[in-house]
Amino acid sequence: MTKLNWGMIGGGEGSQIGPAHRLGAQADGNFVLAAGALDHDAEKGRAYAQSLGVAADRAYGDWREMLKGESGRDDRVDLVTVATPNSTHFEITKAFLEGGFNVLCEKPMTMTVEEGEEIVKIAAKTGKTCAVNYCYSAYPMVREMREMVRTGQVGKIRLIVTNFSHGHHGDATDADNPRVRWRYDPAMAGVSGQFADCGIHALHMASFIAGDEVRSLSADFASTIASRELEDDAMVNFRLDGGTVGRLWTSSVAIGRQHGFEIQVFGETGGMRWASEQPNQVYYTPVGGRTQIMEKGEGGLSDEAGRLSRVAIAHPEGFPLAVANIYVDLAATIRGETRDGLPTAEDGLRSMAAVHNAVQSAKNDGAWTDARPPMFRD
Repeated sequence: MTKLNWGMIGGGEGSQIGPAHRLGAQADGNFVLAAGALDHDAEKGRAYAQSLGVAADRAYGDWREMLKGESGRDDRVDLVTVATPNSTHFEITKAFLEGGFNVLCEKPMTMTVEEGEEIVKIAAKTGKTCAVNYCYSAYPMVREMREMVRTGQVGKIRLIVTNFSHGHHGDATDADNPRVRWRYDPAMAGVSGQFADCGIHALHMASFIAGDEVRSLSADFASTIASRELEDDAMVNFRLDGGTVGRLWTSSVAIGRQHGFEIQVFGETGGMRWASEQPNQVYYTPVGGRTQIMEKGEGGLSDEAGRLSRVAIAHPEGFPLAVANIYVDLAATIRGETRDGLPTAEDGLRSMAAVHNAVQSAKNDGAWTDARPPMFRD
């Protein structure tokens, strides 16, 4: 199998997300890192790319240089990952899609709903794949939960409760740390802080497992540290198209919580729970029955869970391998196969619409509002 050429923008030395992408993209031999513009400091970015094995003529100073350089090559990159600050996602993703490249964009895909709709339209027009890195949906046992919902093993879904809460920004004396401060600065983060950063992972997961979309929501935002303009804690109630009730809490000031991403799904005939800190397990309780612990790698799981499991039962599969599963499905898609479950530009657009409508709801004392982007409304 011929490896696909992969290029990365952002994610340079010291990046939080860069190593996960480099490990994930190359874990299965589908991609080779062939090009990169890895840092806002051109020389630093070139040097780091070359240290990772990128040829000097494909270690670029910035994304515009990379777009120009790759566009003229017969061996141009097959996929570009955008792992830059939020405010640059739209411009870079748009340029590479229009240039005929497949793109994987970090979330949030855009800063505005209008930008998101434009990306969806460009992807459709060019026929190129635009994926968004909602990688938690690629954990094997999350795929198992989705399949259990699809096959009716918990009945019609009544209620979903999810949260993504941590305490790593809870120290007010650290509020001016540049690695923290930008997340609550509208000029860099957009209209929302914690909900746009972490909450949309939980919201996407609810839709993903239920196989249904968010129709309406009501939000309460709080900035618990006074210097922050954007929220560091949010509670969002939501309803899916099929009537499922949703409850979501997201926080960055929940001191004592480390990662804190979990989801519970309650149906007419059973309930399930998954947590990212114990990703190998799903707790399943049939109505009137005992709670069972389902383990990644055991017999009897769905084909999807089996396909995306990498190591033997009882051995943990962590975050980089969840990212790797996104790249597995991207490689298959680029090669012309169909992969159900790959998060696309439409998912990125729905998330951005939910963010903006949650902001408006919070400003209006939690008034219920249509959560859908205009182009997807009835």
